[in-house]
Amino acid sequence: MVLPQTRVTSAHVALRMEPPTPLVVERPWGRFIQYVTNEPVTVKILEVKAGKRLSLQTHLKRSELWVPLSGGVIVHRDDEVIQPSAMEPVFLPSGTKHRLTGAGDDARVLEISFGWFDERDIIRFEDDFGRA
Repeated sequence: MVLPQTRVTSAHVALRMEPPTPLVVERPWGRFIQYVTNEPVTVKILEVKAGKRLSLQTHLKRSELWVPLSGGVIVHRDDEVIQPSAMEPVFLPSGTKHRLTGAGDDARVLEISFGWFDERDIIRFEDDFGRA
């Protein structure tokens, strides 16, 4: 078994540098997809209005896994532009410049943050709301 690559931060919280391998378990009623087990994480649901976007940003103390719960999501990850389908995960290692845009309808994205979570760990490069 190969263990995922991690780095220990100053807060002594393991910072995941590679995407988790989800466990998919089929059940008679359907299935479940398990992204983490017994890891310290922060979980949020991001709701982005149609035509709006988050800052172009990075984090030094956390990595993020974004799982779109709906379509209409555009992800900028360093020099890539990704339009993931619903339930198609996108991993953002610590230090990656990234941005989320709601294209078309309002978008919902499950965010799982690995490492030390603090909203002050946002380094903004561009921002539509004057916060850069």
